[in-house]
Amino acid sequence: MTELPPLRDVIAAHGLSASKALGQNFLLDTQLLDRIAAVPGDLTDETVYEVGPGPGGLTRALLARGANVVAVERDRRCLAALQQVSDHFDGRLTVIEGDALRVDEAQVTGGAAHIVANLPYNVGSALLVRWLTEERWPPRWKSATLMFQKEVAERIVAKPGSAAFGRLSVLAQWRSDASIALNVHRSAFVPPPKVMSAVVHIVPRSAPPDVKGPVIEQVTQAAFGQRRKMLRQSLKSVPRALDALESLGIDPTRRAETLAVDDFVAIAREIGP
Repeated sequence: MTELPPLRDVIAAHGLSASKALGQNFLLDTQLLDRIAAVPGDLTDETVYEVGPGPGGLTRALLARGANVVAVERDRRCLAALQQVSDHFDGRLTVIEGDALRVDEAQVTGGAAHIVANLPYNVGSALLVRWLTEERWPPRWKSATLMFQKEVAERIVAKPGSAAFGRLSVLAQWRSDASIALNVHRSAFVPPPKVMSAVVHIVPRSAPPDVKGPVIEQVTQAAFGQRRKMLRQSLKSVPRALDALESLGIDPTRRAETLAVDDFVAIAREIGP
């Protein structure tokens, strides 16, 4: 089997200059890519869903670990390079040209899958919120290994009382376990972004009973949308929220970042469907 060319050669051959409009920053360090691909554990014969593979660096690492990869790529300039990868790995790579925000993931993966992606900066948070707020739980994804700007990664894993604790923290932690798997220096990318990055690993766990995802999403959006205000002000737009605070004995003069994740769960449960 013909060896795949180095990623730098692929980028040059296909004219794949990173697009700011698509939030692209290519990761070329093969050792680092292997470390990221190892985070979910054994991927032999597992399906992996990848968003924004670009020239296919992380894709190669995932395939080398035995995964079957379904990759969604919006930039058609990358398709020829990804076809080379698919040919090299006997068709275990399926590439879908399209916008990941509009793709029916269950349909294209055919069932449960691990999500592994160096997410484009401009859609990363939106995709994460979508995955974290799925109505079906446990979700169709088995785990999510995702590259974010370090600031965003720190918000995802932040603890109550910290400056980083916010909406993403609650959504990621109320029925999942989230941790930072590794930090990534900006120099690892081409072109180097202005910020540092980190890989977050998220594993779903059992959801608390009698709590609806849309309700906790509504509560956190209101509470942290006006995070400098007291709860009695920020939550007044959410039906029954202030009554829930009273029933639970939560001081309405507190601010959102002082509550624990379990407090938000309790509020959502008290509000009801």
